[in-house]
Parts: sequence; structure tokens; C-alpha cells
Amino acid sequence: MEHLSKALMALSATLLLLAPLLMAADPDPLQDFCVADLSGKLSVNGYPCKPASSTGDEFLFSSRATRGGDTMANPNGSNVTELDVNEWPGLNTLGVSMNRVDFAPGGTNPPHIHPRATEIGIVLRGELLLGIIGSLDSGNRYYSKVVRAGETFVIPRGLMHFQFNVGKEPATMVVSFNSQNPGIVFVPLTLFGSSPPIPTPVLVKALRVDAGVVELLKSKFTGGY
Repeated sequence: MEHLSKALMALSATLLLLAPLLMAADPDPLQDFCVADLSGKLSVNGYPCKPASSTGDEFLFSSRATRGGDTMANPNGSNVTELDVNEWPGLNTLGVSMNRVDFAPGGTNPPHIHPRATEIGIVLRGELLLGIIGSLDSGNRYYSKVVRAGETFVIPRGLMHFQFNVGKEPATMVVSFNSQNPGIVFVPLTLFGSSPPIPTPVLVKALRVDAGVVELLKSKFTGGY
């Protein structure tokens, strides 16, 4: 009897420890839609809802991605048209979003990470070299493929990746995320354009280069992308 009591106590303690993990997920919506009131404060499951009487039916539709932006407006030669909850409030609480990305010939979407979402996409035109870098668990393995019009790809959550237009013509892709706000961490900008900046001695030691190289790179990313 004593052994049974100890076993039950151990099982109860294990379940208590596991409970937060077992319940760790976004709550399901409790209404048909919740168009975001962007003037409100972001909470765990999204923005507060606008009154249904003031939302109309535009929450279902957006024309924002019909045309891409200027691919030469930045040194990367690419332009991202975002459709997360901040650009399309109807996505609030639904756990989805999307982007359109346009590339000039030779343009790139630099190495970056989406900390809160898996990404799936399709190339609409052109041909893009898509690279994905695994974590230390995989030995930082580099996976890559040239993805052409009509072909699809998936990028696991949190893995560093990039796209590069290897064709002679402009390229376009559309990607979707399983988050209304997937977030983005641009690796070069994070290292060399943070505010306040990462101390130069830290980057010298981490990157194994001279301080002059670090300062030069910092000067390239002052003011962002």
C-alpha cells in the first residue's frame, strides 16, 4: 500500500510539471472573427476586437499584395509586402499571415529567422536559390535548392534562411505563416545594427576578426536596411 501511495504521488508530481507543456498552445478563437483594434494593447492572443458593427466585411479581403514594392529601394534588391495583423487587422486571433516578396535580378532576402512561425511558400515567377541552415543539432547543415515558378517550399520555425534571385529576370514569391505576427530577425542587421550596438570586443571575439572589420560592418547597417 505504501509503495502504491508513493507511486501515485510521483505520478501526480509528474503531471503537475508536465501540465504547462501539455497546455502550451494558442487559444482557439471564440468568435467568427475579431478584427484588430490596433489602437489597443496587444495581449497574449492578439489585439482587442473592434465592435462587429464597425468592421464591415473588409476583414476578409485585402488588395495589398496585388502589386509589389520597389525592389531597388534598398541595397538588398528585394521588397517585402507584409500582410501580418498590423497590415491586415482581420487576421487577429486567427494564427495566419502572409508576405509577398519581389526580387530584382541578383536581389536577395538576406539571412533571417522567423521566431514565431513556420513558413510555406510558392514561387510565382523567376527562380530563387533558397537556403536553410539547420541548428547546431544538425551540425549547422546547409540545405539549398533553386526553386522555380510553380514550385513550393517550407521553412521550419526558427531556422535561419534566405532567398536569392539567380535568374536574369525579376522574381516573385508568396509565403504564408502559421502566426498572425511571425516576427523577423535579420541576422546582419541584428549583429551590426542593434540599438544600442553590441560592444565591438564581443563581436571581435565571436567573429574572430579585427576591430576595424567590425566597425566597418557596423557603419554599413546604421539606420537599418
